[in-house]
Amino acid sequence: MVRQGNIDNPPKTPLVPGFECSGIIEALGDSVKGFEIGDRVMAFVNYNAWAEVVCTPVEFVYKIPDDMSFSEAAAFPMNFVTAYMMLFEVANLREGMSVLVHSAGGGVGQAVAQLCSTIPNVTVFGTASSFKHEAIKDSVTHLFDRNADYVQEVKRISTEGVDIVLDCLCGENTGKGLSLLKPLGTYILYGSSNMVTGETKSFFSFAKSWWQVEKVNPIKLYEENKVIAGFSLLNLLFKQNRGGLIKSVMDKLINLYNNKKIKPVVDSLWALEEVKEAMQRIHDRGNIGKLILDVEKAPTPLMANDSTETSEAGEEEEDHEGDNENKERMPFIQ
Repeated sequence: MVRQGNIDNPPKTPLVPGFECSGIIEALGDSVKGFEIGDRVMAFVNYNAWAEVVCTPVEFVYKIPDDMSFSEAAAFPMNFVTAYMMLFEVANLREGMSVLVHSAGGGVGQAVAQLCSTIPNVTVFGTASSFKHEAIKDSVTHLFDRNADYVQEVKRISTEGVDIVLDCLCGENTGKGLSLLKPLGTYILYGSSNMVTGETKSFFSFAKSWWQVEKVNPIKLYEENKVIAGFSLLNLLFKQNRGGLIKSVMDKLINLYNNKKIKPVVDSLWALEEVKEAMQRIHDRGNIGKLILDVEKAPTPLMANDSTETSEAGEEEEDHEGDNENKERMPFIQ
């Protein structure tokens, strides 16, 4: 969306994209307390994360748990904070509730599924591309093809619908999501990937997706006891000064990680030179979990479940034995 300018006030080029990263502290500001040079950390950055060195305010920096790798740490903050705040801060997820999440195979979708599993008797309905179903079928209760009539499928299983809808697609899915809400249910829009349809920005596609958005009548919300909300973690962090709230959420999430309740899903690792191929994989909805740009990795894909060793300095070192067939620089399925 940033690349195509499909956001409010897109930054002027040239720019370095990226909003989260992990690494080792090289330098500290004079007044910084609680961190030391050499600490392993993960951080939010207001752009500029896709680089070998980044600079960001201390309130956006968090220490990496001892058992967490750098690739997991780079995949952790955005997905899990977004999922946690939507479920628990906005929608008030409780025992026995039901959740519909789109793009269930993506980074946020997998974080939502894992967090839902920490609450008893939560039913998770998910939509995803059919080729991802085998890989993610154990993470959700009911899984539907993203192109199927999921409204009827959900109502066939739960006639009243669901308590929470998490929508990163927008367009026609807004009306469908609202129609599936139970009384006192919450619909949360946290993205609009349907606006990104081609290689470049298309006004026709943008307008079509916009016209498909349900026109919300406040009186109807009142009569049907439904809640509609939006969530943007980046705006919360960088425009609305809620860094303290985000830190408290990160503390809870790190505790869940240390207790083996949640774990980031890494789809693949890519060299900086492979950013074009990596972005194409996301664009084609080919990923399950997060794609990581590793500044120390040589080009050619390294999947997260390949044999890797971590040196004392923390670098991922690829086991090249028997790896000749993976030399072609192109996206491939895990």
